[in-house]
Amino acid sequence: MPDDVPVRFRHLGRSGLKISEIAYGNWLTHGSQVDDGVAAACVRAALDAGITTFDTADVYVDGAAEAVLGAALAGERRESLEICTKVFYPTGPKGPNDTGLSRKHIMESIDASLRRLRTDYVDLYQAHRYDHTTPLEETMRAFADVVRAGKALYVGVSEWTADQLRAGHALASEMGFSLVSNQPEYSMLQRVIEAEVVPAARDLGMSQIVFSPIAQGVLTGKYMPGQLPPAGSRATDPAGSGFMANVMRDEVLTAVQGLRPVADELGITMAQLAIAWVLTNDNVAAAIVGASRPEQVAENVAASGVQIPPELLARIDEALSGVVLTDPTVTARRSPAQRLG
Repeated sequence: MPDDVPVRFRHLGRSGLKISEIAYGNWLTHGSQVDDGVAAACVRAALDAGITTFDTADVYVDGAAEAVLGAALAGERRESLEICTKVFYPTGPKGPNDTGLSRKHIMESIDASLRRLRTDYVDLYQAHRYDHTTPLEETMRAFADVVRAGKALYVGVSEWTADQLRAGHALASEMGFSLVSNQPEYSMLQRVIEAEVVPAARDLGMSQIVFSPIAQGVLTGKYMPGQLPPAGSRATDPAGSGFMANVMRDEVLTAVQGLRPVADELGITMAQLAIAWVLTNDNVAAAIVGASRPEQVAENVAASGVQIPPELLARIDEALSGVVLTDPTVTARRSPAQRLG
């Protein structure tokens, strides 16, 4: 790793593990939006920029994203990387046991993920959602056995409520391991974790590894109110546009344009402003960024270490007043009530 790497590192919860505060994620890109050669170039750019933390999931393009990431990281010193993946959503033929957090699905899924990622272990294995159809004790015991088998070093979750975090953390502690992280959506526009999830996580010694810090590209300012999305953008891709309905409204896009003077005053891009903003939350260990071009990685990494003065944080809040989502019940709705598949 070069001496002038700008990426900072943060502890993951109360664990001894440090991860790069800019993490590279391949949701909606590897195995779908970009070809494998471009994906490999993006991973190379992430490594060259000092990113060591890579996030994926078995459900991303039904395992293809894991396989592309595994190929792109082949030959790298494994000990210098933190590889994170997830389990919950349907994979394979999507039979009744190809989804959820049952012992069967977890034990089979970790082995499949390791094969695709070309590694003997993952650094962080995450419950992609909360499973209302499986006893939590069964899920936590399966994760404990995955850790004891050396197939995962740490365990985390994604989009769990504060109460779910507390219940899961208590059972994990009884079984000899800890939940160290939660992976929620978090951005200037999506702040639903601040009221309940973040305080609970702080109490439990857990960090947030946040996704969509740029709100699917909306916070770059490239989407203009009253205009069609640029050709080839995520808002025009069927795989990504469905996630953007709440932030593609004209009132949101108009408010986002009010952030441009703040970014200009700091001498950074709007994307860098968005990433730096989530990192001002001391419970955030990393912001996950994706890329469809290698040069995007370098831009995102430059957000590491950017300090936003309090007066500019206040101006950001003022610019976005009325369009920020803060309802904590959103998190509970992210986990399906019934088993998928």
